[in-house]
Amino acid sequence: MNKLLIALGLVASVALVGCNKEKAPETGATTGEHIENAADQAAHDLKNAADHAASETTAAADNAVAKIDAATEEATAKTEAAAHDVKEATKNATADAAAAIEKTASDVKEKAHQ
Repeated sequence: MNKLLIALGLVASVALVGCNKEKAPETGATTGEHIENAADQAAHDLKNAADHAASETTAAADNAVAKIDAATEEATAKTEAAAHDVKEATKNATADAAAAIEKTASDVKEKAHQ
């Protein structure tokens, strides 16, 4: 973006000074050639910047997807573990309740026989 601003500044400077088509002694290029080269470079820089931005965006999206997938897998694993724990706790509570009922029934039967 900075290079584009520099190129535009160069174009503005040349426009203020005046477009002279004579060869500039320091480079051998005309002012028009300088402007054309600056425009070409600015277009190239814009393309590179757009490509870089697209690459960075793709990488960020890929990274986000990977993190979401990992979080989903972790949540699934934790949910399965919690469901297993609930199942075990329910099984143990049922067994404890059954044992208590059997003991109470046994106590009642014993007292009835006395």
